[in-house]
Amino acid sequence: MFFVRTASERDLAKVSALLGETWHATYDALYGADKVAELTAKWHSVPALKARIARKNAEFVVADNGKDIGGMGFAAMSETHKKGAILHQLYVLPKFQRQGIGREMFAELETCFPDAEFMQLEVEPENRAAVAFYEAHGFVKIGETANCGDGQSGIPAIIMEKPLG
Repeated sequence: MFFVRTASERDLAKVSALLGETWHATYDALYGADKVAELTAKWHSVPALKARIARKNAEFVVADNGKDIGGMGFAAMSETHKKGAILHQLYVLPKFQRQGIGREMFAELETCFPDAEFMQLEVEPENRAAVAFYEAHGFVKIGETANCGDGQSGIPAIIMEKPLG
């Protein structure tokens, strides 16, 4: 049984490993293992995750069963839209998917921003399971980007939004 709690620095090595495994399982077929390894090293390193834990107006959660970290989620108030929150990450290890862990983490994250009127996210259009998950949780497509995550990642994404409150 997993429970959702706020992440701490002691979780970061396990979260980094979780993200590496999940990203390779999800994206190697789309982008190749080398590109996934490059992005994982940049976005999912312990120092990158440590900066997220320290971020103000943000929440970083993990799903923990006392032995394993089975999932992680990170959301923050938008830096560009005063009334918006951004769901930056929501990942569950492949062996624990389809057990309600993502739903539980998302339920926690969407309550963490009482001043937010909406939540946005970016999702790879070919990640059909993730798109279906977000649609089932009230998100609708509002746009697209050629560079998910940062600057010139080269990773296309659908931009989705959900009203909060």
